[in-house]
Amino acid sequence: MYRRFVFFFLLLSVLSACSSSKKDTAHPVADKKTVSKAGYRAVAFNDLPDWSKQPFSGSLLSFRNSCIKLASSAEWRQVCREAEKVPANHQAARRFFEHYFTAWQMSHHGNVNGKVTGYYEPVLQGDRRPTEKARFPIYGIPRDLVTVRLPETKRSGIVYISPNGNNRGIVRAGAPYAADLSQFPDAAKSGVLKGRFDNGRFLPYFTRSQINSGAVHYHAPVLGYADNPVELFFMHIQGSGRLKTPSGEYIRLGFADKNGHSYASIGSYMAKQGYMALSATSMQGIKAWMERHPHKLAEVLGKNPSYIFFRQLDGHPSQGPIGALGVPLTGGFSAAVDKQYITLGAPLFVSTTHPGSGAVHNRLLVAQDTGSAIKGAVRVDYFWGHGHEAEQLAGRQNHSGRVWQLLPKGVKP
Repeated sequence: MYRRFVFFFLLLSVLSACSSSKKDTAHPVADKKTVSKAGYRAVAFNDLPDWSKQPFSGSLLSFRNSCIKLASSAEWRQVCREAEKVPANHQAARRFFEHYFTAWQMSHHGNVNGKVTGYYEPVLQGDRRPTEKARFPIYGIPRDLVTVRLPETKRSGIVYISPNGNNRGIVRAGAPYAADLSQFPDAAKSGVLKGRFDNGRFLPYFTRSQINSGAVHYHAPVLGYADNPVELFFMHIQGSGRLKTPSGEYIRLGFADKNGHSYASIGSYMAKQGYMALSATSMQGIKAWMERHPHKLAEVLGKNPSYIFFRQLDGHPSQGPIGALGVPLTGGFSAAVDKQYITLGAPLFVSTTHPGSGAVHNRLLVAQDTGSAIKGAVRVDYFWGHGHEAEQLAGRQNHSGRVWQLLPKGVKP
């Protein structure tokens, strides 16, 4: 999922996310399994810092969300069944995690210390219809946005594409539309083209500047209108958010698709232009600068050609955004990870620093999301929830941390 974009990393980019004993573990403490760059070492729960002081009931409720997707897996079926039976109180939830799981300490290239950033769900002011204040559209997926998957053997040169229904295209010899892959710089790596058909050509889809100038006005549904274009830009970075209308209604918005252009740092651009020192480019600093220089808005925001399209989410307004696992995230109990190393849906114990108090912060989260900037085995993006306080915490979260993945007993990483 795009958002998943890690908040602080991308901000810096935008602007420059009953005690158990050792015999209880399913594998000896010395047992270590290395996959690629990652190391996994089984440890006793007593070895986790402040383990006994965890708010286990919150972690349990978050894990139950994971079971919406995990329960169909043979490895997770039993623990998910047991999770539904456990009373949501401290002692019962703690016994559940200790009895059914093994904790594996993560390392990357032999280093157990990694980075913990934070992200949040923005709340924008606006309306369902355009008004004098609510003038900035929040677009759904355009009808002319076409996705094409490239065969491994066709990642450069010219390919020919034919429409294939449901906003898809297919590479086929002699097809009517020619695509010059040099115009799609990410094609060789991703194997996916996002574009549009135009007079016998398949072209890259419109950039942020073109979209902000009205290029998709007749092609995309409008889900609502925001009051502030800078706040809307940051919702694109987060990949989800809420639009609050004057009546107090909240419209929940989640990632649906993107235009296929690579993300670029407006912070780096601003620093190079001498608009701001790179060290001053916090999110708050960027917003304040934009308020003082509204005539620079189109120029600066347009330097990031990547653009996100949203969908309206069902469910109660109290629910969090939908993560990459496909379940709602829980503020303070969900995280984004690199799914190459950590199983989506698994509990995840993180030891780091609290971005508000600066004190040691240990928390049993659940890995329910991913992010394009979340790379590595000891790399976590902490989801803080929605609203102003969550925004402040996420914006300050950029600390070192250690990570333990909890897997059902008998299951190795």
